[in-house]
Amino acid sequence: MTDFHAPEPGQELPELTLRFTRADLVRYAGASGDFNPIHWSDRAAAVLNLESVIAHGMLTMGRALRVVTNWVGDPDRVVSYGVRFTKPVPVPDTDEGVEVRVTATVKAVADGRATIAIDALLGESTKVLGSATAEVRLD
Repeated sequence: MTDFHAPEPGQELPELTLRFTRADLVRYAGASGDFNPIHWSDRAAAVLNLESVIAHGMLTMGRALRVVTNWVGDPDRVVSYGVRFTKPVPVPDTDEGVEVRVTATVKAVADGRATIAIDALLGESTKVLGSATAEVRLD
């Protein structure tokens, strides 16, 4: 883990690769109570012209924040976090599932806080989260 106490704008955080499987979606549905069939039924997904079931947006959002919490070492340091959902994460019915690559860059440092911009990519260029930004306490 890199030291987060003296970050500078432009500093990149260690990259994170997330894997989503259908089993993850089932577990998240049970924990969250979100049993929308687009997260478990290919038929329901097809009705909406989706290529397959999709990961829950909040699951994607929550797991992507790990790029920041891994860096600071304590989730309690996160002061704020917001995203815009831009593209769904289709999850194939395979043991491997799908990977989302998460990167983050320090955008600003002021008053004992750092603002971190987060990118979550499916494949090489499909952004699944837009305007993803977290603010963390540094002290």
